[in-house]
Amino acid sequence: MGRAADRRVVLRVDLDATADGRTLTRRPDTLAAEEPLEIRVGAAGPGRRRPLSVTMRTPGADLDLALGFLFAEGLIRSADDVSTAQLCAGAETPNTYNVVDVALAPGVPEPAAEASRQFTTTSACGVCGKESIEAVRTRSMFDVAGDPLTVPAELLAELPQRLRAGQRGFDRTGGLHAAGLFTADGDLVVLREDVGRHNAVDKVIGWAVRERRLPLAGHVLLVSGRASFELTQKAWMAGLPLLAAVSAPSTLAVDLAAEAGMTLVGFLRGRTMNVYTGPHRVSA
Repeated sequence: MGRAADRRVVLRVDLDATADGRTLTRRPDTLAAEEPLEIRVGAAGPGRRRPLSVTMRTPGADLDLALGFLFAEGLIRSADDVSTAQLCAGAETPNTYNVVDVALAPGVPEPAAEASRQFTTTSACGVCGKESIEAVRTRSMFDVAGDPLTVPAELLAELPQRLRAGQRGFDRTGGLHAAGLFTADGDLVVLREDVGRHNAVDKVIGWAVRERRLPLAGHVLLVSGRASFELTQKAWMAGLPLLAAVSAPSTLAVDLAAEAGMTLVGFLRGRTMNVYTGPHRVSA
């Protein structure tokens, strides 16, 4: 896990352990790490690239996080739009390498100078700073409406357990979201964890960008929390025809999924689920 987790001493209160009076104990506890990551973007060549975003994340797969973020925001269209992406020294002592420097390929437009103020985020909010819904309704390059994917409901019901089995960070901390990419047959392709659920999805998409796997046609994205507008948009941008969540979707997530022609599944727990849009992709 490395810097993805750290240990702290806590006071454990157990109201049920009254037989011997030992209700208060001090013990070490493992916490999910949360640190800032600054993403700098600009043209290749000498000189310092301009900071575009600062997001609170769990360290790990930081290059994927940066690439996924840039792709989901429509700032790059493929790995070919990136000349280099590397972790860089920050101002901390000792250095924690909480900076990703992305040099764009020749001919790729740099983000507008005022864009950086729109992209300051926390681990809880991926669209904080956006001025309006219209500013985040980025259009995807991919037509997911025509994707012929179908998944048996029995198989969908198994995916949360398969996702949970791969959540090593959650096992240690109990405090990390997960996003998992599955094939139509239910095979787990890649799983990423992060204190921010939007970061976990960006890490999956960034992996796909780096591996030149886009669009993710014929795949299922499963998230361990709720399905928000932003996560639906990210899935659409990556060409995913089906987004499933173990918790609830928002109204805007449902509206966007319907607009995109995506299938959106929520409350995927046990042997029940709600199919909010695109029910033709879920077979009985």
